[in-house]
Amino acid sequence: MRDAMVLKAQRFVNSVYGSRIGTTVPESGEADWATMYALTRALQYELGITALSDSFGPTTLGTLTAKYPELDADTVPSPDFCRILQSGLYCKGYDGGDLDGTYGTRVRAAVTRLKTDMGVEQALPGTGLTPKLVKALLTMDAYVPAASGTGQVRAVQRWLNGRYLNRRDFYVAACDGLVSRDTVKALLFGVQYELGMADGIANGTFGPGTQSGLKAHAVQQGDKGVFVQLFSAGMVLSRRPAALTDAFDSSLAAAVRAFQTFVALPATGEGDFATFASLLASFGDQSRPARACDTIAKVTPARAASLKAAGIAYVGRYLTNPSATSLPEKAIQPGELATIAQQGLRCFPIYQTVNNDASDFDYVAGRTAGYAAVNAARDHGFRRGSRIFFAVDFVAIDAEITASVLPHFKGIKEAMADSGHPYEIGVYGSRDVCARVGAAGYSTASFVADMSSGFEGNAGHPLPPDWAYDQFVVRTLGSGDGQLDIDADIASGRDTGQGAFDRPRPAVPDVALDARQVPALRADLSRYMQSIGRPDAGGIGSDARLCTNAQAVAAIQDQDGLITELSTTYTMRKALIQTAVYWAMRDYDLAGQSTDRQVADHHLTGSGSVRDSHTGIGEISASDAIHAWNHCIGWGFATGEHRDPAKDADLWTVWQQLNKDNAFSVRTAALIHLWGTRGRPGGQLPPGDRVTTPRSMRLDLAEFEITELLRRYRAWDPDVESQTHQSLAVYQIFEKYNSIVRNA
Repeated sequence: MRDAMVLKAQRFVNSVYGSRIGTTVPESGEADWATMYALTRALQYELGITALSDSFGPTTLGTLTAKYPELDADTVPSPDFCRILQSGLYCKGYDGGDLDGTYGTRVRAAVTRLKTDMGVEQALPGTGLTPKLVKALLTMDAYVPAASGTGQVRAVQRWLNGRYLNRRDFYVAACDGLVSRDTVKALLFGVQYELGMADGIANGTFGPGTQSGLKAHAVQQGDKGVFVQLFSAGMVLSRRPAALTDAFDSSLAAAVRAFQTFVALPATGEGDFATFASLLASFGDQSRPARACDTIAKVTPARAASLKAAGIAYVGRYLTNPSATSLPEKAIQPGELATIAQQGLRCFPIYQTVNNDASDFDYVAGRTAGYAAVNAARDHGFRRGSRIFFAVDFVAIDAEITASVLPHFKGIKEAMADSGHPYEIGVYGSRDVCARVGAAGYSTASFVADMSSGFEGNAGHPLPPDWAYDQFVVRTLGSGDGQLDIDADIASGRDTGQGAFDRPRPAVPDVALDARQVPALRADLSRYMQSIGRPDAGGIGSDARLCTNAQAVAAIQDQDGLITELSTTYTMRKALIQTAVYWAMRDYDLAGQSTDRQVADHHLTGSGSVRDSHTGIGEISASDAIHAWNHCIGWGFATGEHRDPAKDADLWTVWQQLNKDNAFSVRTAALIHLWGTRGRPGGQLPPGDRVTTPRSMRLDLAEFEITELLRRYRAWDPDVESQTHQSLAVYQIFEKYNSIVRNA
């Protein structure tokens, strides 16, 4: 909301300091970080600091403390200095006077109210501003209740400020009633101070020293004192039904038992170390036993024995591997699930490719992930009803969850629906990610990445209500052949994995498409293409695509015998050829048609200005086709005569074949994939990650290899990355139906 006094503050800092501090702020009348940064720079200018910064850091605080340990009517050095303070008060919602440069009655009243709201009125009596209060004034922290804040949380925040603000490294915590990472850190500082840690040693992290000291300060019903206050504060910040208190009574004990039950600790009702630790850090007591784990190591009989000896019952394993060379055992290995079942363990599947940056997540990637995970789970033998946990393995801030992660899981859910709901959807990630994906209705259980308590999405967030596994520490189990590294997980019982499996689907060659599957295939492709803005009819106007969904599927069905033959000959999945052709046909538009006419005019009458174009049902240029055929003839993949793409006659001959002969285009599409594995511009796959042997491809390509081949197929396209990204789901849809018939 536009505020007249905030607008006045923004105009002040722009007019007086804009040229001096090298920045101006939008005059919006709304308090924001840009305004706070500008006021911070203005303050630094007044203090004589030459290296100006948006940060109110140690230099600013130290200089302010040395020059003005307390600012009031008698010590404010200049009217403009005072106006900076008044502007800060405006932006916090307090009456800073008339921006007149006078530390008058209204400013003093505002400072008194500010101190009361912060909870420091007794620790810092009077109407002056100390350097720490000035620092707090120039942040976006609020000291009045937020709309969704609670009085219990605000009481904890004010208590922490009032008790510890005079300690060197403790700064004013927000008092808005909302739990944040800074609020949790403030509580940890309080614990460390009460344990006797000196300034400079206390750091607000739940490290070994804090854990060791806290073990001697368990609390229970009947106890009183500051450690009861700290413990009850932890209960409040963990969103439990409790209030800040210095007396451990029966109502607190009942709330503690409920919390312990929720986090899978013994329900004693006492504030023992394990419970205290779960309140203070997302990973809790890292010495506690685990019933579950996840690992990138193959579970062999010897390793299974190590897991069982450690009390592990549930093992998380990965459906796919993003690389053929690094972490070679990350994906489930042949025979591994049989070993897990024989040894009396249960397995829960995890799907993760890259997924370590917000750019890896969007609706299209989610659709692809959903289809790919279903295909992989079926290949491994996971039975219907198992839950697949889809990974969000990066520190996602709230805006990224909204913009990227939630659309991604919407895509996963829709892909799962298209597949007939064979598996439940789980989410792996920070507490915030898991809670928001679950609240949106996109998952049914959470696998919480709690090992990093300082993650933006963990600190200040409670364990999600639907948590199934809580990942809390890395451990090494066993020795010799039985040694393996695991991430230890607490199991809630909401998910129990799977203890018996269907026979894995082997990497057998593809066979002819069953015509009975075509209507379902066509419907799946239609739903997906419509979801990404590609209607069945191909669109209208200048953006119109000339081939419908039905036409593209029919063309592929007509060539199925040849595609199957090529798949067998080159040990190549049919889906690679089918996807290239389908996407090319659905992409062909009026502009492409016009370019084709120019090519024909060039060669027939000399009037056209274009020698070559991407044409036919595979959208292949004659130049690319010649290079691919020459390359494959040289490798022995194909027979024929070498042609020269620099010669118009050769170019025209091949172009006409591509344009008119669908079978030639399909065969060339396969050869382009083979060319893509070695020799095509764009670089080769890393050593050891090649997708071919000299005479063939492989049927068990990793997802990154499939992505790379589809990208290289369309290397000519200026929009190749987006086109490849969108076409990956098409590959998985074709692979779904190919796998059904080859495993029938």
